[in-house]
Amino acid sequence: MQKLIITAALTGAEVTKEQQPNLPATPDEIAEAAYECYKAGASIVHVHARDDDGNPTQAYEVYKEIKEKIEAKCNIIVQPSTGGAVWHSADERLQPVELAPEMATLSCGTCNFGPDVFMNSQEYMEKFAKRMKELGVKPEIEVFERGMINNALRLAKKGFIDFPLHFDFVLGVPGACPGTPEDLMHMVRSIPEESTWTVAGIGRSETPLAAMAIVLGGNVRVGFEDNIYYSKGVLAKSNAELVERVVRIAKEMGREVATPDEAREILGIKK
Repeated sequence: MQKLIITAALTGAEVTKEQQPNLPATPDEIAEAAYECYKAGASIVHVHARDDDGNPTQAYEVYKEIKEKIEAKCNIIVQPSTGGAVWHSADERLQPVELAPEMATLSCGTCNFGPDVFMNSQEYMEKFAKRMKELGVKPEIEVFERGMINNALRLAKKGFIDFPLHFDFVLGVPGACPGTPEDLMHMVRSIPEESTWTVAGIGRSETPLAAMAIVLGGNVRVGFEDNIYYSKGVLAKSNAELVERVVRIAKEMGREVATPDEAREILGIKK
């Protein structure tokens, strides 16, 4: 079994400081949180940027500052979001890709997202995938519903993305696919055999699905974007605390954790 890749989703576009006082929002806070997660055992950080007022932004300059600050601290893989917030345009969402990061997210379908709609038309998907390929950016295919796997396979068939594919199953978003063990198993059985995959369980789904992924040979995403609690009613102290729990579970199950360079090798990323 390959070593476990742990991704830390540090901030997201929805969580506020009022909900989670330890949420990293400024470039310095995000870089420090990334470094703490790196020390805890994460090999990828999934990044959403915030502006000076703490609002979600996809601004190139802000992502550039975050990326440089993280890379000055450690060699963790920086994976910016192209999802942004639901109100961002396609061109706004694409801005971080122009930094040519090692990875970026590629959402492969439209879905309900709480009270909102997360729009990803065929035009959007092809535009994002084409630009990532041009810049040599490894796409992490974000899957919120089963049909998004088929959308990704169609993109690959058309030559917009290359095999082997890497999927992130985001399960438990209100309005999208639930985060049950049955749902994760269905997703895993639906992707090509040579694919790699990660699961991001939302809220209470985070830890149970992380444990399943460790056993099944998949990978794990945790962090404040997905879950602000350590246990019921108890806020997590940091993103790193959530990473540390996954490392501890993996150790108990006899699965080694990948370093950033080992994650690059597993994912086929050339630094």
